[in-house]
Amino acid sequence: MFRRTFMGAAAALALALPVKAQAADIVDTAVSAGSFNTLVAAVQAAGLVDTLKSDGPFTVFAPTDEAFAALPEGTVETLLLPENKDQLVEILTYHVVPAKVMSGDIAGKRAKVLTVQGDRLSVNAKNGVKVNGAKVVQADIEASNGVIHVVDAVILPE
Repeated sequence: MFRRTFMGAAAALALALPVKAQAADIVDTAVSAGSFNTLVAAVQAAGLVDTLKSDGPFTVFAPTDEAFAALPEGTVETLLLPENKDQLVEILTYHVVPAKVMSGDIAGKRAKVLTVQGDRLSVNAKNGVKVNGAKVVQADIEASNGVIHVVDAVILPE
């Protein structure tokens, strides 16, 4: 009787304890957010899905759908054409840093950070956070392979 009661109690306790779910990767996190449909379409068109699903770690400055909509009319459609894939890859990889950088790591600082594209982004976290003039509107969305910081503009390489 004791053994059966103990085993039942142990099973009930195990079921009651929260199970930490595996965090989604950067791509799946962006998809589930619902505000990065254009970014996800661009990542797919650029052939970068597998890269952003890999181990990383990555920091992605993710423009919202509204940020892409603010580009001159026809820009997104043009970039998504197969013949413009190289340019699209260059723009998207300019939004990615090959390290996990949380907002607390840079709070109160200024830095030039190297992107996957090869150029550096200017990050100013002295008063809020700006990346090459784009404002970080939501920081520290953690993923299994890095972090997403939501920005209000598409950051274009010079």
